[in-house]
Amino acid sequence: MSSDRLIIQPTADGSSTFFSEQWQETFHSKYGAKQEAIAKFVLPSNILNKSQDCIKILDVCYGLGYNSAAAIEKFSLDGIANQIDIIALELDLEIPKQAIAANLLNIWTPEVTAALTTLSQELKLQIQIGAKTLNMQLLLGDARQTISQVPIAWADVIFLDPFSPTHCPQLWTVEFMQCLAHCLKPDGCLVTYSCAAAVRTALMMAGLDIGNTPPVGRRSPGTIAAFPPCSLPPLSLAEKELLQTRASIPYRDPSLSASSVIIMADRQELQRLSPLESSSSWKKRWC
Repeated sequence: MSSDRLIIQPTADGSSTFFSEQWQETFHSKYGAKQEAIAKFVLPSNILNKSQDCIKILDVCYGLGYNSAAAIEKFSLDGIANQIDIIALELDLEIPKQAIAANLLNIWTPEVTAALTTLSQELKLQIQIGAKTLNMQLLLGDARQTISQVPIAWADVIFLDPFSPTHCPQLWTVEFMQCLAHCLKPDGCLVTYSCAAAVRTALMMAGLDIGNTPPVGRRSPGTIAAFPPCSLPPLSLAEKELLQTRASIPYRDPSLSASSVIIMADRQELQRLSPLESSSSWKKRWC
C-alpha cells in the first residue's frame, strides 16, 4: 500500500489530477491535465500519422494513465495503423487505482476507461477498441530496473513524464536516458514536458538530437528527441546558449540505484566547481 497521500486537484480544462504529498507536486499542470496529455505528448510524437501496421509506445511514469489514455483515444479515432502496443512503467500501483476509484478517468471514452481499469487489475490486456487492437502491459517498480524488461529498439515513441528533475532526478540522469535510447527504434522519438538544460544535455549525451515541442499552458516548450539524422523544431539562440551554462550540467547515476539526495548533491558539487557561465548571468542577457 502506498504511503503517498493523493489529493484531487481540478484543472482549467475541466479534468482533474492528483497532488502528491510525498513528491510535493501535482501530476499535471493547473492549465489542464487532459490537454497536457494530448498536446504535450500525443500530438508532438506524430504517432497518429505513422503508417506502419503496429505502433509501440513506452509510457514512462504511467501515473494516472492519462498519457496512455490520450494515445489510445486519439489513435482509435484518427490513427492510421491497426494496432497499438503500450508498455507502461509505474512505481506505485495505488496511483492509477485511486484515479479509477475517484472517477478521474471518466474524461476519456468508456472503452478507454474500461481498458485502463482492467490494466490496473490484471497488469496486462489485449482488446479491440473500435477497429484497433490494443495490447498493454504495466511494469511495476523503480523504472531504472523495470526498463530492462523493455526490448532493445522496441519503441516508436517514448512518453517521459516523471516528476520534475528537482524532485525526481533519478529519472532524468544521463544513465537513464541511455537506457531509454536503447529502447527507442532508430526512427522513433522521445517526448517530454521538460525543457531543462540538464535534461536536454542528458538526452544529447545519450546520442539523441533535441528540438522544441509547442508550449502548453506556459511560455516554455517541451522537448522532442530523436536519433540523427532527423528533422526537429529548432532551438532558439537563447536555448542553445543555456546549454553552455552550469544549468546544463546533467544529473548522473552510474549505478542506476543512487538516491535522489546523492544525485542532487553530486550535481551541485559539479556545478560549484564548473568554469561554465552561471544561469543567472545568462538570464541577464535573455530574460
